[in-house]
Amino acid sequence: MRASRRWAAGACVCGVAVLVAAVAPEPKKPAAATPGAAWRRLEAGLELGEFRAPLRSNRGDSIIRALRIEPTRFELRLLNASAEAGGRPLTARQWCARAGLVAAINASMFQTDHRTSVSLMRTSTHTNNRRLSKDRAVLAFEPRGPGVPAAMIIDRECDDFEALQERYGTLVQSIRMISCKGENVWSRQERRWSTAAIGADTRGRILFLHVRSPYATHDLIDGLLALPLGLARAMYVEGGPEAQVYVASGGEEHEWVGGYETRLDEKDDNQIAWPIPNVVAIARRGSR
Repeated sequence: MRASRRWAAGACVCGVAVLVAAVAPEPKKPAAATPGAAWRRLEAGLELGEFRAPLRSNRGDSIIRALRIEPTRFELRLLNASAEAGGRPLTARQWCARAGLVAAINASMFQTDHRTSVSLMRTSTHTNNRRLSKDRAVLAFEPRGPGVPAAMIIDRECDDFEALQERYGTLVQSIRMISCKGENVWSRQERRWSTAAIGADTRGRILFLHVRSPYATHDLIDGLLALPLGLARAMYVEGGPEAQVYVASGGEEHEWVGGYETRLDEKDDNQIAWPIPNVVAIARRGSR
């Protein structure tokens, strides 16, 4: 997504076009997993799956990549450029290197200041945006008491958000893709783009999802629901060239970046990660 505006399901999507030069060199690429193969273990509590999408895109490899995270072994962290004076956007890889983290994904779409999320975003120590928008999905983690799940995606249509928000230190709001009823709630559309999303499965595991090949989001959600991911809920976090996931685990290093976006970047030739102001990352528990 460029610094110009676009609308996706009623939300303003803004991006960074002026900061690309700040990226670090591309990591060495390990041998790719066989698309469609079963989940494979990177380390305890962290698995990688690569699946061919049921509907083939007219560009790219049509692969849906999923990093499956066990919250009892990894804690989620929200990192913001706005959390410190002079803070600046970094790539997911750079955010991980800076903080000694295992993996990271876009936290959400952001405004034209290249710092502020379009909707509610806060940790227990920093508020990036206090505005609760109309969007229905809220990723919640940093539990504030015993007996509270380590992480969950709150669906404001069927969950008691007012009560749940008090139980978590970190909240990240974005556009709902799969509802609490397991339904595709995205309207049909013609425009297509690369996508990064965050999901939760029926066992409470968190998934970082990345699809470089462009899809209309409604069609992509249908594909996600058809795959053996066990998705219970999911939310959209970014699209176009900025959409990215980075992971370094089990002797492997992967950096997946977005490319295509209808009417804004249709060459699909981007091969570098763009700096982004906010990421959701994971750290091994006890690694502080």
